[in-house]
Amino acid sequence: MKKTKINVRIVLLSLALCIMLTAVSAFCLTACKEKTPDEPKTTEAPAQSGDVIEKGTGAKSFSFEVVDKDKNTTKFLIHTDKTTVGDALVEVELIAGDPSEYGLYVKTVNGQTLDYNKDGMYWAFYENGEYASKGVDSTDIVETTVYSFVATNG
Repeated sequence: MKKTKINVRIVLLSLALCIMLTAVSAFCLTACKEKTPDEPKTTEAPAQSGDVIEKGTGAKSFSFEVVDKDKNTTKFLIHTDKTTVGDALVEVELIAGDPSEYGLYVKTVNGQTLDYNKDGMYWAFYENGEYASKGVDSTDIVETTVYSFVATNG
């Protein structure tokens, strides 16, 4: 009779342990779920203040910054063999837009799309902190220049 009580206790203890392990496993799997479609898709870890993300390959390099609509700044070091800033940024998939009679109309920068007709915002292109005199696709790369796109209210 004593042996049966011990066996029942061992079975009950084993069952409780299995239930706890199952609960912990389910919790861990839930915590490791994939990103939702609303999150930006990027292979890099999110940039911390001061971090510089390197993109591309090539003999030339230049600094590029993005100031998004929430005023967060992301810094990049772009490596390329292209001759214009626009071609280099398109190549590393940091900008996208529509061709126009004035050049590339940039609508998406670093995964964030702005639509002037919907939200009154657009991407302004800067060179060394000054509003650029030419479009991104007609601006030749100067390695000492810092280029940036800033989300701007119209």
